[in-house]
Amino acid sequence: MLQESALTNLIQNALAEDIGSGDHSTLACIPSTAKGRARLMIKENGILAGMEVAEKIFRQLDASTIFEPFKKDGEVMKAGEVAFEVEAFVHTLLMGERLVLNCMQRMSGIATLTHQYTEKLKGYHTRLLDTRKTTPNFRLLEKEAVRIGGGVNHRMGLYDMVMLKDNHIDFAGGITAAVNKTVAYLQSQNLPLQIEVEMRNLEDVKEVLAVGQINRIMLDNFTPSQLSEALALIDGRYETEASGGINLDTLEAYAKTGVDYVSVGAVIHHAVSLDLSLKAI
Repeated sequence: MLQESALTNLIQNALAEDIGSGDHSTLACIPSTAKGRARLMIKENGILAGMEVAEKIFRQLDASTIFEPFKKDGEVMKAGEVAFEVEAFVHTLLMGERLVLNCMQRMSGIATLTHQYTEKLKGYHTRLLDTRKTTPNFRLLEKEAVRIGGGVNHRMGLYDMVMLKDNHIDFAGGITAAVNKTVAYLQSQNLPLQIEVEMRNLEDVKEVLAVGQINRIMLDNFTPSQLSEALALIDGRYETEASGGINLDTLEAYAKTGVDYVSVGAVIHHAVSLDLSLKAI
């Protein structure tokens, strides 16, 4: 479920970007009192995402909008189907049209690609994570699309989980120093955040197991065979995540190791928007 205030702010900023001083195309030729009805036409097969967002956009423009959904987020959609119909002032429909389409097309593309990954993980213990490789100011909706497609959201940003990656470790003076400094910092700030640490090789794994005090171990750019070795060392003591270059072709090989999570940035940054259109009726 999307956080209401964050979604409101995203829509407000996006509308300001698009409308600016006014929708002069509409203001020039359509009376402000005119009302109309439109439907969202699906033109490609996939997984539908963004219905909640579309309704929110129209209602934020005009609270009296009548929104009639025919499908739900996460449902399979087929070309030729109608996702929803909306009735409002024509100015509302035309000012909201492009933002609704931009959001739903992008979100549906991400949800569809995510669904392809999660289908391959069926029957395995492993679950799919997203990453912070997102579009600036659009992360909220991109991560929601991953969730709709069956994936699991990783941290939203730098503030809600500690992830000590290679650069943190190198600048801090090594794994042990980075972890100990982080634990002390979190205690001093009274921050109940989980700690994840990135591993580059089996020696790193041995070191982090010795220092402890963490929640999850990320195994970055490990082959499936190397991953199996690392998991044997970890022996279930911490959550585990595999990352780095994992794709649809290699996904099952990683899942077969029993790793808890695989993180795949491509479900967002490689997703292709699906074709939808809003038509007057």
